[in-house]
Amino acid sequence: MQAAPQYSIGEVAKNAECQVQTIRYYEKIGVLPRPARTEGGHRQYTSDHLARLQFVRRSRELGFSLETVRRLLRLADRQENNCSTVDSIASAHLAEVKQKLSRLRTLERELKRMIAECSHGKIADCRVIQALASDRAPKLDTAENS
Repeated sequence: MQAAPQYSIGEVAKNAECQVQTIRYYEKIGVLPRPARTEGGHRQYTSDHLARLQFVRRSRELGFSLETVRRLLRLADRQENNCSTVDSIASAHLAEVKQKLSRLRTLERELKRMIAECSHGKIADCRVIQALASDRAPKLDTAENS
């Protein structure tokens, strides 16, 4: 029987397209299980570590918070369960993304309006500066819930 392949932290980082510091951080916070160590103290990762790290990286790229990634990992570890909870998590995240896109579209319209009103003269007459100083400017919800 052939032994499972072992990877150094550098090899895992390269294959997962992330930084070594990120791997250490994920180990520290418990998102990635601590690997076995050689007699010399070097970490030895397996293909399971790599797969989990790729899952975390992809989840983060899609904007899931670390706490949500933890929940998804716990669910993924119980593959016999129904995936309705995962669907619910993904649907809630999609709703958050849609809200952020709506705020960004509002922000884009306001910035375009401010720039279009600018006469490109002196700062004293600058419509962008005036609009930023005005209390009549639309209030944009910029609070992030991630």
